[in-house]
Amino acid sequence: MVRTDRVARPGPTGADLWWSGKHRHHGGNIQVLSDPDGWPLRVSDVRPGREHDVTCARIAPGLVAALEQAAAEDMVTLTDLGYEGLAGPALRMPVKKLKGVALTEARQQYNLLIRGAHAVAERANSLLKTTFKALRRVTVCPWRTDAITKAALVLLHLEHGRPLPAHHTA
Repeated sequence: MVRTDRVARPGPTGADLWWSGKHRHHGGNIQVLSDPDGWPLRVSDVRPGREHDVTCARIAPGLVAALEQAAAEDMVTLTDLGYEGLAGPALRMPVKKLKGVALTEARQQYNLLIRGAHAVAERANSLLKTTFKALRRVTVCPWRTDAITKAALVLLHLEHGRPLPAHHTA
């Protein structure tokens, strides 16, 4: 989520599309794919903050295809519960605890392992946001957030002497 304070737009139900109830502020939802060491490889276009991660993933060109390619190459992709509903053989996400039902110890241990490994992937978001102040609080329209995020990804790779991925946007 990239915060922005200059956007508000009612959706079909009248609720503000750019308001994220989870984060309790206006912002844009950007999906980031990273390599196993937490280096950002691809970023999606910005979507309204109200949209769930799985919705953004389905809309982002090439994102689901990249996950399917990972599966074809026997790579496991770690996600958080925001991707629930995007089933695939390469996706590993924590087991959701249902209300009133305790998780078994085995499932609790599985969740600890997945969340611990997933924390490394969150490094990609942190690298982008901490390296580029503009992504910590964007005070322009969200469509400029697209350009800023994609430029930040390219600059981050160049500044650290890393090759640019073939497709640096999801």
